[in-house]
Amino acid sequence: MTDPHLAEVISERRQLINLAYRLLGSLAEAEDVAQETYTRWYALSEKQREAIASPGAWMTTVASRICLDLLGSARARREHYVGDWIPEPVPGGWLDGTESAPADPADRVTLDESISMAFLVVLDSMTPAERVSFVLHDIFRYTFAEIADVVGRTPAACRQLASSARRRIDTSRDPSTTERTDLVRGFKQAWESRDIEALVGLLDPQAIATADGGGLALAFLEPISGAEQIAGAWMDIAARGPAVTLRECTVNGQPGLVGELDGATVSVYAFDVADGRITRIWAVRNPEKLRPWSAR
Repeated sequence: MTDPHLAEVISERRQLINLAYRLLGSLAEAEDVAQETYTRWYALSEKQREAIASPGAWMTTVASRICLDLLGSARARREHYVGDWIPEPVPGGWLDGTESAPADPADRVTLDESISMAFLVVLDSMTPAERVSFVLHDIFRYTFAEIADVVGRTPAACRQLASSARRRIDTSRDPSTTERTDLVRGFKQAWESRDIEALVGLLDPQAIATADGGGLALAFLEPISGAEQIAGAWMDIAARGPAVTLRECTVNGQPGLVGELDGATVSVYAFDVADGRITRIWAVRNPEKLRPWSAR
């Protein structure tokens, strides 16, 4: 079987994974979506493929529809998930090279910002139609007419969905990378030295820490609120658990930490900061979500 579009089709894989990851918050599922999209492409007859003017646009539409279906069933699937579900963390550079349109400095959300853990968590609170409309329009620059073909609604309805989703995104603060790095480094040093007062000083009084073990790794099942409570919990982890080596790294495009035990990654920590303090900590310990980190 020949395919005159072979080079173009193959080059779309990274774009499909970039899109599906932002829609689903799971790299494993994003790779499955890309594979299913290719399967559907080659299920077409040669005549059908030749009739498609833009294979890339066709594949994006198909992948988006697959994601929309998966998002529709995600909440039901998570009813059986043990503890809180956190988006799958990705190492720095893992999603580089997207073929999407260049980000305009005036854009509300850049491609880099759109993979931050804080951003993905907000996306996860949206309805499937809101999420797809917002991501396709505000991040990947698709028109509402094109999005309507994916979501199955009118362009006007898709515009309203994206607008509703946009109101949930907080773009009022943008701490510098240096500030984020300094706070994460300070957290690491205070945790390693078991300095609870230093930890409390780095945390916002209303900070929240969430863990995801998925029932496959030890993790607290409910979010912990408050600087003193979080610092106390991290002191308990340091005192009771095995000696884990902490390493600074880039997690979803921002400064974070990786915990390693005997050379294997056992936890990944993402942070959000505001006004010189850490406001959110996401601790991912589910080994199924740490596959990209083990491959490094």
